[in-house]
Amino acid sequence: MSYKSIIVNLAIDAPPAPIVKVGIELAERFGAHLIGLAAADVPPLVATGDGMVYEGEVMQMQRTEIEKRLAELRAEFERLVPASITSEWGQAVCSPTRFLSASARAADLVVVGSEKGENVFRAVDIGSLALGAGRPVLVTAGNAEHILAKTVLVAWKDTREARRAVADALPFLAKANEVVVATIDTNRDESIRDSLDDIAVFLEHHGIKARTELIAGEADGERLLTFARSIHADLIVSGAYGHCRLREWAFGGVTRTLMEESSINRFMSY
Repeated sequence: MSYKSIIVNLAIDAPPAPIVKVGIELAERFGAHLIGLAAADVPPLVATGDGMVYEGEVMQMQRTEIEKRLAELRAEFERLVPASITSEWGQAVCSPTRFLSASARAADLVVVGSEKGENVFRAVDIGSLALGAGRPVLVTAGNAEHILAKTVLVAWKDTREARRAVADALPFLAKANEVVVATIDTNRDESIRDSLDDIAVFLEHHGIKARTELIAGEADGERLLTFARSIHADLIVSGAYGHCRLREWAFGGVTRTLMEESSINRFMSY
C-alpha cells in the first residue's frame, strides 16, 4: 500500500512555501501525484444597526482580493513543484473546509497546516475536515517543511477510528525507523494488553516491527503528548473522535488536544 495521490492545502493567509515543500517531499517519498488546493469565501451579507446591508461593490472587492491571492498561491505552487513530480492545481471562491472535503475524494491523503485561523471563510476547520473528508488527514507541525516520520507513535484505542488510522498510516509506518503503539491504561484491563498485542502482530504481517507500551493514568491528551516527547516521536497517528451537535463538532479530550497542538505532526482518521 502507498499514497498515489496527495492533496496539499495552501491556506490563503499563510506563507505557501512550507506546506508545499512538505507536499513535494511526500510526493517524492511515495511516488505520488500532488494536488495543490486553495480556497476562501466572501462573508455573507451583513445587516447594520440601521437595517442597511453591505453588498454589491464591497462584496466584489472582497472577491477580487481572494481571486488575486489564489492566483499568487497557484504561481508559487507551480514554481516550487519540480517537473519530476506530476501535479495539478485547484482553487475556488467558497468555504475552504467544504472545498477540501469535497476534493478529498480524489486523493489518498490530505495534508494541511497548523494555522489556527478563526475566520471560517478563510481557514480550514481541521476538526470538520478530519471527520467529514473520508480520507486520512495529516496536520503538519507549525511551519514544518519536512515530515521525517522516523519515530511514529500510534495512539491506540480499540475502536473503529483507531483501526482505520493504523491501516491508513501503513505507508508511513513501513518507512519509520521506530514504531511505538501505546495506549493509556485507565482500568488495568487485560483486554487492553491483548489488543496491543494484536495490533503488533497485524503490523508484523505488513513487515513492520513495533513495540507496545501501556501509559498509566487517566486518558488525557497532555499525558499522550508527554509520552510522545519522551520517545522523540515526530508523528502521532490516532483516530479522530467526535460527533455533530447542533451544527458544530464536539470532540473527545484527546482529539481536541491533538488538534490544538502545533509542535508535532499529527495523522488522523475517522
